Amino acid sequence: MPNKIDDRISVAPQIRPEDVPALAAAGFVHIINNRPEGEEFGQPTGAEIAEAAEAAGLGYTAIPVTPGGFSMAQVEAMAEALASVDGPVLAYCRSGTRSCNLWALATAYKGGEPDALVEKGAGAGYDLSGIRPALAQLAGK
Repeated sequence: MPNKIDDRISVAPQIRPEDVPALAAAGFVHIINNRPEGEEFGQPTGAEIAEAAEAAGLGYTAIPVTPGGFSMAQVEAMAEALASVDGPVLAYCRSGTRSCNLWALATAYKGGEPDALVEKGAGAGYDLSGIRPALAQLAGK
């Protein structure tokens, strides 16, 4: 189910509490929820995912992103969350796209090379070309 970007991060569409034990068994150590509460009828709440993560021994961070775009606070929070975890992270949203975009923006903010980020996103099935200018701006390139 997860789309692997690299050894540190994978992204996925909405996960369910019952998916979490398999994610732990697959080696993930932390879950980042990029989905706002109540975005879609029937989606699990962040609290349900957090509880399942805790029960499976995983860390959990919520950085909700609406489809309207990303704020600097969200980019900084994602960068901080990724830097604070030692091991593979799974970030999820409705389709995985916002999570991939936020990962790329946060990584560029920390000095990541924009073209390499676009390439990694493509390798995981996500087109980051639309945010390439923002990646360059954040990376200072």
